[in-house]
Amino acid sequence: MSPNPVLLVIAHGSRDPRHAATVHALVERVRAVRPGLRVETGFLDFNIPSVHGVLESLAAQGVRDVVALPLLLTRAFHAKADIPAVLRDAPPRLRIRQAEVLGPSPLLLSALDRRLYEAGLSPADKSSTGVVLASAGSSDPEAIAVIADIAREWRHTGWCAVRPAFASASLPRTEDAVRRLRALGCARVAVAPYVLAPGFLPDRIARGAADADVLADVLGPAPEVARLLLERYDGARVPLVAAVGA
Repeated sequence: MSPNPVLLVIAHGSRDPRHAATVHALVERVRAVRPGLRVETGFLDFNIPSVHGVLESLAAQGVRDVVALPLLLTRAFHAKADIPAVLRDAPPRLRIRQAEVLGPSPLLLSALDRRLYEAGLSPADKSSTGVVLASAGSSDPEAIAVIADIAREWRHTGWCAVRPAFASASLPRTEDAVRRLRALGCARVAVAPYVLAPGFLPDRIARGAADADVLADVLGPAPEVARLLLERYDGARVPLVAAVGA
């Protein structure tokens, strides 16, 4: 059997065509970083191929081992319920291990910095710039707590202040966090979307950033995100490889 399980990247999916295009661009970067690794993409909703369809195809091709990697930044409902349910319905001949979600990770903080610098800031601006860490939002308290922890950690890298905000389900909204940073006296305010791909909620974040000085792009196919996908893959593939050699 192959020592390298197939990497199946599981994305949420969206009616917005920018979403799938960004996911595919990220997957292409992963393939470029590790040539020879088979990487497939499946979507939970709206886009094709579906996760179930990819798993059926892999089984029909004789693939045995798969690492399923949720393209998610927090461990919320999709990672805890939706994805495990889909994987349980996979063909029985497949041995599947679900990798950890992407966040939190220092690589994501580096990617956030990258996007802010690309939007016009420089490292010299950090001490005078307040940043809104704008997440899609979740009703899961664990996910909300993780975003708050990330904001605190990121603040310690030198930014004037970092405040979390959410596009849905939780408060504050992006525009409220922008106002709070203004009130703190930050010389400039930047909004950093803590989202992987464009879509409805990222667009809401962008609207909430209307009064900010800088709006960064989504994380998308940033090199740090591609590296992180491979880190999560490697962390999940080791038990599968050990089982093959047992």
